[in-house]
Amino acid sequence: MTTISASVLTAFIGWSLLLLILMEALRTRLVVKEVALSNAFTPDNANLSPFMQRLSRAHANCIEGLPLFGGLLLIAIATDRTSVTDSLAPWFLVARLIQSSAHLLSLSVPAVNVRFSAFVVQLAIAAYWVWALLVR
Repeated sequence: MTTISASVLTAFIGWSLLLLILMEALRTRLVVKEVALSNAFTPDNANLSPFMQRLSRAHANCIEGLPLFGGLLLIAIATDRTSVTDSLAPWFLVARLIQSSAHLLSLSVPAVNVRFSAFVVQLAIAAYWVWALLVR
């Protein structure tokens, strides 16, 4: 039986993968159309469009968060304590999707505020998970 936590962890990894596939598909398109050389890409896409730069950061944010958020989900799964994480795991995922989507859409003040708010939700959930996994 798959737990909610395991499903959310898989979806989080899948979202990270989807962002990477999108970035690589767009990079491939640039190479095929001879707009860019295959060895010209920087990790942050600094030499590409603003959207590509935001896509790179959205993907990097997911990868940077995976050890923290994914690690907590894995601890709960490995210790058979998903009762701690299952109820908030979907909310974590929704907040992550909002954060990434806001990042992809714009760097305007409202978009950055939405992105930051979604990240704060994730941090609060993670802090609760740490406390609950240690204390309960």
